[in-house]
Amino acid sequence: MSLPRQISMFAVVGVAAAIAHYGVLVGLVELAHWSAVPATLAGYVAGGILSYWLNRSHTYESDRPHEEAGWRFAVVAGVGFCLTWVCMHVIHDRFGIHYLLAQILTTGIVLVWSFGAHKMWTFGPKQT
Repeated sequence: MSLPRQISMFAVVGVAAAIAHYGVLVGLVELAHWSAVPATLAGYVAGGILSYWLNRSHTYESDRPHEEAGWRFAVVAGVGFCLTWVCMHVIHDRFGIHYLLAQILTTGIVLVWSFGAHKMWTFGPKQT
């Protein structure tokens, strides 16, 4: 698949994952009265699960076995989880930016990390 098509598909999958992530975030903050940082981390997990399945099959068209791609995805997602925590803590908790705006900024940062790491490592071609 060409890089522009791959980036486009990554964006489509990202929208679906973001809907799951932001849905959990807003639901937990507004309905369950959670703090924004733990709520966004729960949303990150929900979006991450959806992202794995859609990116594996549609964005990267990977034939890497789940046993290998799954743990690689978890490592990349773990770094993204930590980036999400740090960014939301700094942007929302420290600077007082509204949690949804803070999440939008955080999403942009984590998106760049995730695309590159998944393309090169998680779903990339197997090294022989």
